[in-house]
Amino acid sequence: MSFDDHVYSDLTDDDYHEASDVSMDRMVEYFEDLGDEHEIPGYDVEYQSGVLTIKLGDKGTYVINKQPPNKQLWLSSPTTGPKRYDYDANHKTWFYSRDHHTLKSLLDSEISEAIGIQVEVPLDRIDDE
Repeated sequence: MSFDDHVYSDLTDDDYHEASDVSMDRMVEYFEDLGDEHEIPGYDVEYQSGVLTIKLGDKGTYVINKQPPNKQLWLSSPTTGPKRYDYDANHKTWFYSRDHHTLKSLLDSEISEAIGIQVEVPLDRIDDE
């Protein structure tokens, strides 16, 4: 999903950490469950010190990490390369300022295609939990 009206939100440090922690926790839980529910060759998920690594065997490795100084989430994709995501507090989602696509839409699309399983990462409407 792409919204041309995504706007960077100037977050406080606390708001950034809340949004990024909720997002990272959701992704870790989702991708761990995905590996438990499906037999995916070479699949592994690791989360340590704010860095999420999703290994898809010969399909490549995704790395998503928090960048507190910039108040961003950074993604390294084996398909589309590096991207830096800003938080939009109005839409409660992470978006890439160059194309306004969301982190959720990229992960859903690329990982679904890579593993042949429909992926629906729960990154929409990041609210305080």
